[in-house]
Amino acid sequence: MQILLVCNRRGAPLSRRPHFLLVLVALAACLGPFWLVSISDAQQSISPRRIGVLLVIFSPESREAQAFRQGLRDAGYTEGRDGVIEWRSANGDYSRAPELVADLIKRKVDVIVVESTIAAQAVKHATSTIPVVMAVVADPVGSGLAASLAHPGGNVTGLSAMTTDLTARRLQLLKEVMPRLTKVAVLSNPDAPYSPRVIEELKAAAPTLSLELSFEAARMPTQLAPAFSAFTRAHTQAVYVIADAFSFRHGTPGSARPRDPQGSDRTGGSPGGTRPSPRVLLGHTR
Repeated sequence: MQILLVCNRRGAPLSRRPHFLLVLVALAACLGPFWLVSISDAQQSISPRRIGVLLVIFSPESREAQAFRQGLRDAGYTEGRDGVIEWRSANGDYSRAPELVADLIKRKVDVIVVESTIAAQAVKHATSTIPVVMAVVADPVGSGLAASLAHPGGNVTGLSAMTTDLTARRLQLLKEVMPRLTKVAVLSNPDAPYSPRVIEELKAAAPTLSLELSFEAARMPTQLAPAFSAFTRAHTQAVYVIADAFSFRHGTPGSARPRDPQGSDRTGGSPGGTRPSPRVLLGHTR
């Protein structure tokens, strides 16, 4: 089974979506002023500036977190000397986000960085005064995090993954990669707040591409294998995964050599043999 990553790589303004690692480096530079302590400030307080980082998908040891640290170093700031980073990770468990936010607020952080919609919503519901910086979320307007991209309002700012803008385009790219494609399965986590909107966008785009969609949901690892078995029995040729913390942590079950819709594999094998596994398109959303 092949994972096809379709991303927007075009350079764009702040509200649009570059590579996640670059986002963290840019955010580190933007957050630098929170670490600056003037001489008068230092005389009045011995407490260092604190940056709270709430992770739902990743861990503090992940390469994304290391990129954040590197971005601060590149901007001339030293962790521990110029400020303190308070790391909190839910390890993919959505239900833990509120308690982790409460702990960060208790620690009196100056700003909170989040890497997912769930984390951003948890912070927004808990505080209207602490600045919140989103490192790429799926749909900040549709998720109630911002009034608009141009004028977000409130205490939340950051980057949008342009999910609703790119959903139809991703499906179109999949059709271009597989011209004979007619059946696409959609896998989603019903707990992801943006999944319903992405599903509606896919339903709207499918007829124009002559695609038939089927849907399965999975919120636990044990539900992945049955979902993909159902896709195979239905002879779907590709799977569109609405990515979230769950799919990023657990991936997709198994792997197989990709085959075209008529049964020949991409390396020149002949038709026949085992039933081909559908290709997987991982729609980048958080």
